[in-house]
Amino acid sequence: MRDELIEGERNGLLLSTDRSRIDVGAVLDMLLASHWGGAMTRDQLERAIENSICFGVYDGQRQLGFARVVTDLATYGYLTDVIVAESARGRGIGSWMVEVIVGHPDLAGLRRIALLTRDARALYERFGFTTEPPKSVYMELRTRR
Repeated sequence: MRDELIEGERNGLLLSTDRSRIDVGAVLDMLLASHWGGAMTRDQLERAIENSICFGVYDGQRQLGFARVVTDLATYGYLTDVIVAESARGRGIGSWMVEVIVGHPDLAGLRRIALLTRDARALYERFGFTTEPPKSVYMELRTRR
């Protein structure tokens, strides 16, 4: 996987794709408190981080936001685990992460970036995401663990 390092500052915060900055414990705590990440284990999260393009937002050393894209770097990406610390919500951190993700050089040429959301549809629609797929039928294989 290519690792194009992206970093930028906004309003005193740092956004970085440097995996070594990620506070795995803080991200896991945020995910465990969410309605979708409640079954995540530390080992699963560490493997997911290792095999994804990751985006973190930091106030000094404190992790405020996290997102990752699972991708083949050629045609498809899946945006997942987008989370902002409850104490930092409403500051545009989620929007900033999505803005950087859709502009990331390793993701810019993809045919499709997909995601699932129950409660943040308006956020993603601002960046061109839609719920109207081309004439196709969504399918998935679910396994129980």
